[in-house]
Amino acid sequence: MAKTVKKYKKLIGGRRLNRSYGGDAFIFVILTIFGLFFAYPLVYSINNAFKPLNEIFLFPPMLWVRQPTLNNFQDLFVIMSKSWVTFSRYIFNTVFITAVGTVGLIIVASMGAFVVSKYKFPGSNAFFKIVIITLMFSGYVTAIPNYLVMAKLGWIDTYMSVIIPAFAMPIGFFLLKQFIDTIPNTLLEAAKVDGAMEWRIFLVIILPMIKPAWLTVMVFSVQALWNTQASNFIYSEQLKTLPYALSQIVMGGVARTGVGAAVTLFVMIVPLVTFILAQSNILQTMANSGIKE
Repeated sequence: MAKTVKKYKKLIGGRRLNRSYGGDAFIFVILTIFGLFFAYPLVYSINNAFKPLNEIFLFPPMLWVRQPTLNNFQDLFVIMSKSWVTFSRYIFNTVFITAVGTVGLIIVASMGAFVVSKYKFPGSNAFFKIVIITLMFSGYVTAIPNYLVMAKLGWIDTYMSVIIPAFAMPIGFFLLKQFIDTIPNTLLEAAKVDGAMEWRIFLVIILPMIKPAWLTVMVFSVQALWNTQASNFIYSEQLKTLPYALSQIVMGGVARTGVGAAVTLFVMIVPLVTFILAQSNILQTMANSGIKE
């Protein structure tokens, strides 16, 4: 990110992008207001998970918890311990699907993006345009075709019905391809002159250089797979995911409002931590995804 900023400062002769300090202050205030606005639901959800029932039902609702308690989490684990399928099984299913799906997406999308970006073959531009078009389609639109394909392959009620489609997440391919476009071809040609084969170029040069991009893709993939219930494809209780099991708990009614708050925190904590750890790389990816040499 620092190199990108330095490059653009050089292009504009070292001048400030905004000459008005008052304008900078105004933008800072606006961004702070919007930041607080978007942070409010997150802070409220975290505090709700530690509130006793009498504080949860207060009106008007309070942002901060006054008497923090772990009863909501204790009730959650008591309910899950009485389930026919153990709580650890639901966790394993979700972690397995998320891990395998994310790693597979990064590998498949990186290889595909590398080929489309650096090796112009007949139909490469058309292929990339098709990928861009797929970004416009919601998962609800393709739900029926996806089910028919999974049924034809015999993957219904298996991990494959969730993991394999995750490999083809179009946003991953798009971001990686745009990032690889910024890598100069002269660098790859120099590697070939030194005797490096295609796989060595991909593993030793391309993958390390596009680390911000595939970390960004990892965040998107973890968020999507960790929160998936996969109820359209998986029917066996032994293969159900954690979000599905937790959603059934929340449906217990008003008496489980506190447990529902704990469920909300439990479901969002992993994507949130993943985003926090990779946020600098996400900014770098977005800054470079549309830049070409």
